[in-house]
Amino acid sequence: MPLTIVRNDLTKMNVDAIVNAANTSLKMGGGVCGAIFKAAGAENLQQECDKLAPIKTGDAVITKGYALSAKHIIHTAGPVYKDGTQNEESLLRSCYKNSLDLAKKHGCESIAFPLISSGIYGYPKAEALAVATNEIGNWLSSNDMDVSLVLFDKTAFALSKDLLGEVKSFIDENYVEERAGRYPDRSVELELSDLQILEEANRPLNNASVSQVQVRQKESLSTPFAPNMIPNSLNDKINNLDEPFSITLLKLIDDKGKTDVDVYKRANIDRKLFSKIRTGKDYMPSKKTVLALAIALELSLNETRNLLERAGFALSRSVLFDIIIEYFITRKKYDIYEINNVLFEYDQQLLGG
Repeated sequence: MPLTIVRNDLTKMNVDAIVNAANTSLKMGGGVCGAIFKAAGAENLQQECDKLAPIKTGDAVITKGYALSAKHIIHTAGPVYKDGTQNEESLLRSCYKNSLDLAKKHGCESIAFPLISSGIYGYPKAEALAVATNEIGNWLSSNDMDVSLVLFDKTAFALSKDLLGEVKSFIDENYVEERAGRYPDRSVELELSDLQILEEANRPLNNASVSQVQVRQKESLSTPFAPNMIPNSLNDKINNLDEPFSITLLKLIDDKGKTDVDVYKRANIDRKLFSKIRTGKDYMPSKKTVLALAIALELSLNETRNLLERAGFALSRSVLFDIIIEYFITRKKYDIYEINNVLFEYDQQLLGG
């Protein structure tokens, strides 16, 4: 995945380069900086850093990784946050852009960042996160690299209170929990008006038995139905699933006036995976990848449901992941990095692939 958020120890990331939230003198400090120096081997790393120091806030330099799994360490000096009017955002953006440019120059294919300046430098965490994902996303729109934003724990992560409040309200209004004993096999109800096909873990229908499917009309729940009880309209839907997903996707790309590159970049999808989806007649992407493509194409909720159906999936009001996605689509918010930030907050899988 081009950009992902992970909980891990930055010093243990198996990538081409990790980024050190450094000071301008490139001296061993505390926090992330101290941990990197210790893991790499402080004496050797400090000797190389001394030859490169000092640097300006927002600049980046590169050293060897020494004892780390990473081949390189990119050192960038983040801004000390004062009041937000002292060019802090521009300087913080420079940290990410200059680090990525330097990684690309040295042939790196993967890089891992901490959330720069969000610790002792005092940059508000929610704003630091927004800057990081936005600037990395901008860079990835015209470059290829696997980028990880690494958080040691959830205390290092924060979102806009307004956004979280809106998402929480939407979840409270729309999330339908399965009642104990009502769905012993965790099969999912279907609205007769929608004829949506769902089953545990959102696997394609052809992996589910008919006995797993239940139909609900308004508030009454029917018993499981047999094949000869499936409505004709549902049979029509099933019979029309013969067009390969790739063909449907290509039609949508053309209809929306977008290019392949636009779509896989905006979907946070690796170019190789997109090529596999595009050219593989029988290849079926995962649900999170289909939804990433729907976001990239800026599909409506109905269009998203149709695209999911083509791959054998559907949205469910009893799946938290689905409710969060529905919130963003119904509000026409198609920033996949913002969506992934919220999914991470709720411990859900991230969009893309």
